[in-house]
Amino acid sequence: MQFLDEYQKIVADAIEKYKFKDKPKELYEPMNYIISHGGKRLRPIMVLMASDMFGGDIKAALKPALAIEFFHNFTLIHDDIMDEAPLRRNKPTIHTLHGINAGILSGDALLFKAFKFFEDLEPNLFKACMRVFSHTGLLLCEGQQYDINFETKGDVTFNDYIRMITYKTGILSASSFEIGALIAGAEFKDAKAIFNFGKHVGIAFQIMDDYLDVFGNQESFGKKHAGDIVENKKTVLYLLAKENATEAERKELDFWYSRKTDNVDKIYSVEKIFRRTRVDEKTLLLIQKHNEIAQHYLNKINVPDEKKKPFVELANYLLRRES
Repeated sequence: MQFLDEYQKIVADAIEKYKFKDKPKELYEPMNYIISHGGKRLRPIMVLMASDMFGGDIKAALKPALAIEFFHNFTLIHDDIMDEAPLRRNKPTIHTLHGINAGILSGDALLFKAFKFFEDLEPNLFKACMRVFSHTGLLLCEGQQYDINFETKGDVTFNDYIRMITYKTGILSASSFEIGALIAGAEFKDAKAIFNFGKHVGIAFQIMDDYLDVFGNQESFGKKHAGDIVENKKTVLYLLAKENATEAERKELDFWYSRKTDNVDKIYSVEKIFRRTRVDEKTLLLIQKHNEIAQHYLNKINVPDEKKKPFVELANYLLRRES
């Protein structure tokens, strides 16, 4: 997808241009470390894509796009600390290299840098974008807390799970698209439609993330295999397994999910139940369902179909990751 490569280069060049050179280096070097790894930098690309869709000036959208990238990486640093994750994008996480205190401070500093990167917007647009941005941050924190609660909560429902991943993942994709649309001066209904497109793509993306945690290629995925099982996370795989398991299998799942351990027997036993209940197939169908809902909202937007093609391609690309 050439258009994605072009956007990635724009974002990479901007990140290099605004590389942190402040002191103390113990604060800013970890910040440069995580944003230099970059990943696919999808959220800032979403800002730029939405701005382009509605005829905006990419220069006006660029610093807000970086704000989204800084914010996203702030959440990843803190998420890795909470999960005690050793790897992020196949690289050691910041807290494993520099310690927890440096991770907390560097994450906080990235958040404040993100706020500063909205400052060039004219007052009314600044206010509109900050309203979206601040609300997104609060929902993301709520989603993270729900995720933590679910590790010890026994009666997590499917709707609980969807709300959690909507807040934790879907809302950031949705808001990235909406902010890009707002900067370009899109009509309210179109900005909300692209928001909902992003929300359902984000939900599908997180479900795919849960799927790959167990069924993905660890080397390609860049995370510890079956980390969600180790952490007792009530992902869609767990919920579908509980729904389709025998009574004996449910008791076995309850047994293993009452213990937070990376015991190989736990991982093997839970994976075996997942495969017997065919949650891999059911999860892929659910991903496709949310992709179709996203396309429905995309179709509502009042722009030529040609401008919608990159969004269709992006959604399909995100949901065909290494497995």
